[in-house]
Amino acid sequence: MNEQIQLELKNLLNSRFSTSESTRANYARGEDTYDPVLSKAVVFPETNEEVSKILSLCNKHKIPVVPFGTGTSLEGNVVGNDKGITISLEKMNKVLSVNVEDFDCRVQACVTREQLNDYLREDGVFFPIDPGANAAIGGMASTSASGTMAVKYGTMKTVISGLTVVLPNGDIINTGSRTKKTSAGYNLTNLFIGSEGTLGIITEVQLRLSPIPESIMSAVCHFPSLEMAVQTAQHIIQYGVPIARIEMLNKEQMEISINYSKLKDIEAVPTLFFEFHGTEASNKENIKIVEEISQENNGSSFKWAKDLTERNKLWQARWDVYYSVKALINNGRVYSTDVCLPISNITECVNFAEEQTKKLGLRAPMVGHLGDGNFHVVLPYDPKENETYDRIRKFSDLLIDKTLELNGTITGEHGVGLHKKSYLLKEHGDSIPLMKSIKRTIDQNNIMNPGKIFDLN
Repeated sequence: MNEQIQLELKNLLNSRFSTSESTRANYARGEDTYDPVLSKAVVFPETNEEVSKILSLCNKHKIPVVPFGTGTSLEGNVVGNDKGITISLEKMNKVLSVNVEDFDCRVQACVTREQLNDYLREDGVFFPIDPGANAAIGGMASTSASGTMAVKYGTMKTVISGLTVVLPNGDIINTGSRTKKTSAGYNLTNLFIGSEGTLGIITEVQLRLSPIPESIMSAVCHFPSLEMAVQTAQHIIQYGVPIARIEMLNKEQMEISINYSKLKDIEAVPTLFFEFHGTEASNKENIKIVEEISQENNGSSFKWAKDLTERNKLWQARWDVYYSVKALINNGRVYSTDVCLPISNITECVNFAEEQTKKLGLRAPMVGHLGDGNFHVVLPYDPKENETYDRIRKFSDLLIDKTLELNGTITGEHGVGLHKKSYLLKEHGDSIPLMKSIKRTIDQNNIMNPGKIFDLN
């Protein structure tokens, strides 16, 4: 990036253009296992038009671009590019409109999920996608995120009805609509959801909202084995209970979470966290069914959160899983798997994961959104210990092979990034040529997050 281009960016953005090492270091990676890569500069646009001008300039001079939200991604999705720039969208953080009567809203890309729900608190509606981290809505769209409530409310693909996207050449397009359905042309909205910044930059998101339930009830249930906990979740879904959350934590993760989150009256054994959303009458009916299924699998009596404070503390412990594991090792890193299975195959895959980590001598806390077949093995390690990382990667390879054998997917919600490129070839090798063709058509100079998802050349 020569001085003339830097001057043009400075003239456009003034103090919102930075080449300082400390700033570049702050935007060099996400919550992943990679060493930071510092881009040549970091820019902070505030409008769609500024993003358009930046991309038009970068495209003209073939300068790589890495879009950056809150930096909570786990797969190397936002690792910097030492030949290009990072575009931080943090100043694009406004809620643009809310339509309570239609249960929808429009937000800029770096509005976070917590920020949005705080904004909506008095309106009787909420944004239901909960990936754990306080991620940016645009980033969640880019990775096709989901989380703890996907079993009831779906994923980002479910709740996004339209996008504003700035293409690599600087064109600004609007996809989708505010309507509940449309059959107008290609589904470009879903093309950009999950594209991880490789096709353009999502700057605005049109979201569907949900009414806040009349009654919300949370409980935990303990099990003598992980297999029994997983089978319980499988049976609940197969029975058709409309549960809002059904989260699994294995024995090791429960021990970690009890200590880290200061939980009381909770046992360090395989555990399911339940949450029920509905009317008081419907919740009572569903709770009775879930309690019966749990008891059939030797589950304990339910321990109920007595009030909102206790319920929030319980779910905060679940949201803090990543950081609780990371805290186990000084300056440690966390390798998180992200496989997702058809619900009838989830028990076999979780059992396989537990067996293989024991064989490889790995410390393996485990959590899962079992209601939609998604689970994570959360593996802490010291980055100085290459041998430990090699064993973790061997386990990851084995788990991916088993997942694909059981008709699962390599990633349920984290995306591909740098981490899972070889795994994507295993799952969708026949589709990669078409993905590359789409990429070349939209991003002719390969400036958008190059090297992420797949290698173009």
